[in-house]
Formats: sequence, C-alpha cells, structure tokens
Amino acid sequence: MAFCTRAVSVSVLFVGAATAFGQQTQPAAGGATIVQPGAPGQPSKTLTPATARARAHAPVDADVNFMQGMIMHHSQAVEMVALLRTRGKRPDLKALGERITISQSDEIKYMKKWLTDRGKPTSMPMAHDMSRMDMKGMDMKGMSAMPMMPGMLTPQQMAALTKASGPTFDHLFLTGMIQHHTGALTMVQDLFDTPGAGQDAVLFDFATDIDNTQRAEIKIMQGMLLKEKQ
Repeated sequence: MAFCTRAVSVSVLFVGAATAFGQQTQPAAGGATIVQPGAPGQPSKTLTPATARARAHAPVDADVNFMQGMIMHHSQAVEMVALLRTRGKRPDLKALGERITISQSDEIKYMKKWLTDRGKPTSMPMAHDMSRMDMKGMDMKGMSAMPMMPGMLTPQQMAALTKASGPTFDHLFLTGMIQHHTGALTMVQDLFDTPGAGQDAVLFDFATDIDNTQRAEIKIMQGMLLKEKQ
C-alpha cells in the first residue's frame, strides 16, 4: 500500500498535544488522565484512558464522509487507468497508471475495512440509494447535476476519455488525472480544516499519505505534459 501504517497511541498523541499547549496531565485514581486540546476557541477536555480509547473508535461525521467520499473518488481513478491500458500510447504514462491503480485499489480496501470496523456504511447514503434504483428511463442529463467529490471527472469528461485514443487520450488522461488528484488534496484539506475531524492517529496518517503521494504524482504528470510540447 502507498499509505503509512504506523500507529501512534492515542495517549501519546493527546499528552504530546497537551504539552505543546503548556498543559499538565494530572494523575487520577484509575491512572493518568489525558488532556484533549479543544478546537480553536474551545476549551480543552480531560479524558480518562478508557474514554480516550473509546473516542479513538468513534469517528466524527467528517471522518466517515471523507472515507466514503474517497472510496468513490479512488474508484473513478481506477476506472480511468483501465481505459489507459487499451487506449493510451505512452509507456511511461501506462507505468504510472499501473502504480496509481495498485495503490488506490489497496487504499479502497483499507477504507472499506476502516468503515466496516466502525459500523459505518462503505458508501455515501446518496450513492447507496442510487445503486438500488432502476436506471432505465432516467434522465441521464440530470445525473450529471448530482454532486461529486472535488476533482472528479464529469460524465462528459469521462465520455470524451472513453472515445479518445493514442496521443489525444494520453493528453486527456494527464489533464484529467491532475484535476482528479488536485481534488483529492482539497478533500484532505477540508478534512483537516473541520474542527474535531482527523483526530484518529491512523486516519491522520492515511490522509497525510494520500496528500503526499498525490502531490508527487501531480508533479510527475505535469512533467509529462511538458514533454508533449517538446
């Protein structure tokens, strides 16, 4: 997998944060208490180790939405790479595409397990409801108006990618995947900008690794676009 799997104990995370804010943890009868810094403008809270462990397994809505949304986001990237295999021309782009699809397929499995382990659905309510509807006779133009995750290609963009081949496909893939990756960066930033979200140490590491990996891949793809002009 592309993401980091190291685990940071909740105790160390909270205690370290408390120290950074100049706060002291006080011992209690059942063991040391843990000071959890509050969101900006909010007071800190004192937690027992048992409460801290429980909260580590109780993600906020923003955490769940991020994972559900990123599953949808990654799934489209995997679909794009599947087209690249038969319609693309550049060997270096195909190699990058395989790297993307391997890492993101592994990440999809991880995100589904993360959600399942916490008793959460692996898809957003809207996506789940749509999967159970009879699509025959529906106005597909209306479907394009449905909200998507940031950076995801529109139905029109995916249709253009499906029809293209050779150098034209390679160009559309590069510009589309850069757009796609940039959207993922927005999703990570939105997660970390949400008070109380991204506090789980494993989720924090996972989201951070997505950010780092996709920033690096954007630079690679931008370099490939420059080669087209040479």
